[in-house]
Amino acid sequence: MSLSLGIDIGTSGIRTAVLDEDGAVLSQAQADHLPQDQQQIDASLWWRAVQTCIENQIAALEAQGRSGGEITRIAADGTSGTVVLTDKNLNPVTRALMYDSNGFQSEAAKIASHAPAHHIARGAGSALARVMRLVSEDEGKQARYALHQADYVAVKLMNRGGLSDYNNALKTGFDPESEQWPGWMDQVLDHNLLPKVHPPGTPLGGISSEVANELGISKDAIVHAGTTDSIAAFLACAPLKAGVAVTSLGSTLAVKLLSHNRVDDPAIGLYSHRLGNVWLAGGASNSGGAVLASFFSRDELKELSAKIDPDIPSGLDYYPLTRPGERFPVNDPDKQPRLEPRPENDALFLQGLLEGIARIEAQCYREIAARGGAYPDVLFTAGGGANNPVYRKIRSKALGLKLNDAEHTDAAIGAARLTHLPT
Repeated sequence: MSLSLGIDIGTSGIRTAVLDEDGAVLSQAQADHLPQDQQQIDASLWWRAVQTCIENQIAALEAQGRSGGEITRIAADGTSGTVVLTDKNLNPVTRALMYDSNGFQSEAAKIASHAPAHHIARGAGSALARVMRLVSEDEGKQARYALHQADYVAVKLMNRGGLSDYNNALKTGFDPESEQWPGWMDQVLDHNLLPKVHPPGTPLGGISSEVANELGISKDAIVHAGTTDSIAAFLACAPLKAGVAVTSLGSTLAVKLLSHNRVDDPAIGLYSHRLGNVWLAGGASNSGGAVLASFFSRDELKELSAKIDPDIPSGLDYYPLTRPGERFPVNDPDKQPRLEPRPENDALFLQGLLEGIARIEAQCYREIAARGGAYPDVLFTAGGGANNPVYRKIRSKALGLKLNDAEHTDAAIGAARLTHLPT
């Protein structure tokens, strides 16, 4: 028996999924993140939450007459650009910096003096700039590995550091076409900190026997190179076919379009990930569900949505953000939220927010098409925002597309499918 385990490290918690021998979803589980000081994020708490989630997953499997000992393939996804430094024993020696942190102007200036124009690693909010800031905070010079969020979980499973995947490493500067870190990075960062990078889905190595015993997983389990959360969501719900697109409607908004061509324009936050022999073109906006959650509870969103007529525009021209800074379709760390005027009618206000997020999504796909990609033929949706029927109608109108329901949308399922991806 051979089961596949996918681990999704989300912004609100951990989710796992187990696929059976035929690739069907057998079981899923979840666990909340442990409380964190958002200014001093401790990556070891991610690992503890992952352990709890896997324990929940094993219990769910056993309730179905299966066991964790049947799990032989594992892969993880995480938020792209979230980074931490660890020592040789994989203990964090710095805080972790999240994907949406910015303000690293001094690091950006140093990168700009060496990186090619419009390189994706440029900018005050780049993943490389975050790594450089963490290096400056490592006063004891104990750092041995620079790891992305998904890397951290993968190497903890193996008890072996220094490994990553094409997708997570892209924004840190890795070139998936030449399959190497560019030489200029030696001018801004100790090259020894950088991980060895593999195609997503590549077998990296066996699980640590100690971790296997702790979690109740097969000692023969292989850990595979992971991916980002939005790409895992793509793999969960869409076929690998040119013209197919996936929008991930989570705390933030991420769009991906499968293309035969690599389409990049870092000036607006557009980039392509290598996935097998094709490319996923797209980017991620800081707009999304977090904006809605900052104003309304889940119950309020449901109640107010029922009062919205999506066929009658609100007339509001919002650019919904929780705080200044945008990544795509505009790459501007200083971009200000536009949430005024706010009407007294909360349903109308919510409609304006939903319309604003839908316009951003449509603009994302138009920018891809304008630069050599195609406008989507088929669009699938992942994330909690897909469950709102009013929002669905608003999006369909803004995009000019019929929206398709995916059988599965959870990124954890996509991470598990990654272990079967041809590499």
